[in-house]
Amino acid sequence: MIYATGNDWTLSNRKRVLLFGMSGLGKTYLSNMLRASGRWFHYSIDYRIGTRYMDELIADNFKREAMKVPLLRELLMSDSVYIASNITFDNLSPLSTYLGKPGSVTRGGLEFDEYMKRQNQHRAAEIAALKDTGYFIDRATNIYGLDNFVCDTSGSICEVVDPDHPDDSLLDELERNMLLVWIKGSDAHTAELVRRFDRAPKPMYYQPEFLDRAWVNYRMQKELREDQVDPDDFIRWAYASALAHRQPRYEAMATRGVTVTAEEVGAVSTPEDFNALIARAIDRKTAHTDRKEN
Repeated sequence: MIYATGNDWTLSNRKRVLLFGMSGLGKTYLSNMLRASGRWFHYSIDYRIGTRYMDELIADNFKREAMKVPLLRELLMSDSVYIASNITFDNLSPLSTYLGKPGSVTRGGLEFDEYMKRQNQHRAAEIAALKDTGYFIDRATNIYGLDNFVCDTSGSICEVVDPDHPDDSLLDELERNMLLVWIKGSDAHTAELVRRFDRAPKPMYYQPEFLDRAWVNYRMQKELREDQVDPDDFIRWAYASALAHRQPRYEAMATRGVTVTAEEVGAVSTPEDFNALIARAIDRKTAHTDRKEN
């Protein structure tokens, strides 16, 4: 870890962290709070994906839909209107809409091959956005004079790295530049996330091998052809399994950094609170390591 003790973190004038874990446990809340203080640079992986690496794909998808409407088609063909996504740190709907859901096209789904193509595009974009982190650390200092840096990762970061491989090059690079911080949820948090998702299903990025298995198993259990699948029902069915699939991957990533709980994050309201939390987490990790070695 780039900070050996909690005191090293507290005294450092260059605090750099990467927050990871399930969506909905506080990564963006913490990042927004730190940015609002005026002393931290907030680098959002999802925002970078949507505005740099998939912006054209998203806009073209909007244009394809607009071309189905005669009036909009006429205006687009004459360059009379401009169509673009308006992604923000807090509104990633254009990216989610583009990724879509597999299933019956008449129910708003995508054919599975098209869905997988978009998933692969997202994977490449997420890896590229993570690799850009070092550049943005330098940019934050050189342009904005901000030495404190928080990387707000996607919930799917554990799907695009190999947490169990000691020489995963992307994880190695991230670990050299930042302190990796896992926000760990409890079983109660997982249950709440599943309930929240059930009320309003949204597209997600899945590891290809997991998605292939889920797609086959779902259709076998339901005895459905691909064009009969309800996209929302499939996504609901797969979501809880995806969370369970990700948990050990997050845990493996956390061996390279520190762990804080969602309850601890919920008690943070100021940058000072955050700094104290990270210092405690580093000291907990150090003490645990020392006990193991002795």
